[in-house]
Amino acid sequence: MLYHMVVARKEVLVQLDDELLAQLDRIAVERGVGRSDLLRRLVAQLIVAYEEEKADTKLVAAYEAIPPDEFDLNWLARNAAENALEW
Repeated sequence: MLYHMVVARKEVLVQLDDELLAQLDRIAVERGVGRSDLLRRLVAQLIVAYEEEKADTKLVAAYEAIPPDEFDLNWLARNAAENALEW
């Protein structure tokens, strides 16, 4: 595994009020990471959550665009009944 890799980064100015900064610093200390590292991790998690939300929205829209017809619903019910697991 590579350690101490050089990663190109851009410096970004973010303005936080005193209370938010204090909470951020407290969490960073509790997790044993620096403020910048914590912010990078949080932004990465935000991006993943955002992309998953967009994908979910597209999936819902696709199902709403073509609702199942009566045949599909009857087939699903029969298939579920015929293939139900015995408990």
